Amino acid sequence: MGRISFSCLFPASWHFSLSSQVLPRLLVPSLRQLLFIEALHTCVFCLTSMTLYLVTDVDATDTSNPNLNYGLVVDCGSSGSRVFVYCWPRHNGNPHELLDIQQMRDQHRKPVVMKIKPGISELAKTPEKASDYIYPLLSFAAQHIPKNKHQETPLYILCTAGMRILPESQQEALLEDLRTDIPVHFNFLFSDSHVEVISGKQEGVYAWIGINFVLGRFDHVHNDGEAVVEVHVPGNDQQEALVRKRTAGVLDMGGVSTQIAYEVPKTVSFASPQQEEVAKNLLAEFNLGCDAHRTEHVYRVYVSTFLGFGGNAARQRYEENLIRNTATRNKLLGQHVGETTESPLLDPCLPTDLQDEIGQSTQKLHLRGTGDFDQCRQLLQPFLNRTNETQTSLSGVYQPAIDYSNSQFYGFSEFYYCTEDVLRMGGDYNTSKYSQAAKSYCATQWRTLRERFDSGLYASHADLHRLKYQCFKSAWMYEVLHSGFSFPTNYKNLKTALLVYDKEVQWTLGAILYRTRFLPLRDIQQESLKGLHSHWRHSFSFVNNHYLFLACFFIVLLSIMLYLLRLRRIHRRAAQRCTPSSVPWLEEGLGSPTLPINL
Repeated sequence: MGRISFSCLFPASWHFSLSSQVLPRLLVPSLRQLLFIEALHTCVFCLTSMTLYLVTDVDATDTSNPNLNYGLVVDCGSSGSRVFVYCWPRHNGNPHELLDIQQMRDQHRKPVVMKIKPGISELAKTPEKASDYIYPLLSFAAQHIPKNKHQETPLYILCTAGMRILPESQQEALLEDLRTDIPVHFNFLFSDSHVEVISGKQEGVYAWIGINFVLGRFDHVHNDGEAVVEVHVPGNDQQEALVRKRTAGVLDMGGVSTQIAYEVPKTVSFASPQQEEVAKNLLAEFNLGCDAHRTEHVYRVYVSTFLGFGGNAARQRYEENLIRNTATRNKLLGQHVGETTESPLLDPCLPTDLQDEIGQSTQKLHLRGTGDFDQCRQLLQPFLNRTNETQTSLSGVYQPAIDYSNSQFYGFSEFYYCTEDVLRMGGDYNTSKYSQAAKSYCATQWRTLRERFDSGLYASHADLHRLKYQCFKSAWMYEVLHSGFSFPTNYKNLKTALLVYDKEVQWTLGAILYRTRFLPLRDIQQESLKGLHSHWRHSFSFVNNHYLFLACFFIVLLSIMLYLLRLRRIHRRAAQRCTPSSVPWLEEGLGSPTLPINL
């Protein structure tokens, strides 16, 4: 009598053996077995379908769908301009929900984006060329959007930093050329108000909206365990406080500037009338909902941008101060510190023994790093320009109180590069671990850092510039966060990131969300004419699909367990019918030759 051993890529406890007497019964499936196989097939199909559903946001956009709407935002920045194409399905008719706007993706599942250089501000002296400059971007977008949708596709051209520094007359000349010529060549939904130069405050608000939209913080159907916050809606002091999902604050440090944006849920108070006047320019109150009378989507957001507080600009200010102070000290004391490589100025903000040269050719200063993180932090504190006035941050600018016990922040750009590129600890920020890693890096010999760099131990996009100034930027980031913005050193809810849910979130997403907020009114009016069943079908939420996914998973798991129990029962019955002489090899797996079958 032979023995057949079944071995699969399952846990060892699932290994079993069958005698040749039992095998014929298994090879001729019973009705129960057929039903089990069919149920298993159905559940696997459900799981596969749900998995495909969960990744639809990265699928190519179905331009044949007549219910799909489109929108364009052109970001005219200082170094170049980019067009972003967005799309969204018909609104489901629920006035509590926002449009489900996503970036359009081409047939290769790539975001539909195009960039051109230089910035539009370079055309300040030839404004008549503005429409020719923007033409390639709009032509590119027009090719991706169905032609019959062009006339209902809103187009927004929003200019930022590069245009802000131009005189108002030059700004207006460029904008006027766009307003005049674009309707001649393109049939997009475009009016004079759709092209403008936006302020730094507007840009910050749009970035805040975009990030919180991707995080799902505007979906007010909150689940158990999700963080909520009590909100006093602006302009309704007599109304009860509203409880809704907690939004995330944003910290963004670039090369030139640093920005902070977060929701202020409670009514704010001011230390003086002057502070109140300043606060008006830093607080934005807006309604993201389509109904101005509903308050669930009313937000009060603080946004402040600090020019000169970016990583590179701070280093430049620091070096200029070193050159000025060293020259003054050398003149008073008759010294020659920093004038040659033999007598360099010691800089605690550079890695140990790194030699650097700063300043113009007429006034060069030679530096040698000592790699002292704590001393570097102390030297950088005066550059924060803090004042003794309450509720202020960098340069004495007003900052409303943050509830650090119930808040969350995301840190982008330099906040991420400082923690990840070299220190390799991006993600959840921990002050003590970060400062310890920064101290260790600063104190490491420059020669050793170069060897590690050449061996590829740092992030792929980290370069020698990052290596040289990581010590300085680590200390600067620490001081801006804890001394400038007054985040406590035990704050546990800061996440440094490059992407949000694997997506690069642009402020343009927030811009189109805000500027198209009234479009759902059209769909709501149409939806109100439909029956209750249609409304239920369209408002079937993503949460319900999660429950379906879990249900399918548990059904599959239960089916597998029942099937294994049945096999075990068959195994025991077969053992009881066998003669005593055949029992030992069934129980101990000995005596008979094996015929392996691998599944």
